Amino acid sequence: MKEQGWSLVFSTDKPFEAEIIKQMLSSNGIEAVVLNKRDSSYPSIGEAELYVTPEDEPKARKLIEDL
Repeated sequence: MKEQGWSLVFSTDKPFEAEIIKQMLSSNGIEAVVLNKRDSSYPSIGEAELYVTPEDEPKARKLIEDL
């Protein structure tokens, strides 16, 4: 997804975690997108990935580190 102008800043096997962090980033003025890569046939396989724009990547990483 990086080639489409987005940078991966977080991934987890718990999609709700990605959504919580997305909301935290949003409240700090950072647009974020969650890409759920879980397998629909095998829900325990796959991850939810959180992407932000390259301009927001340093700030997003700092906010995530500070959690």
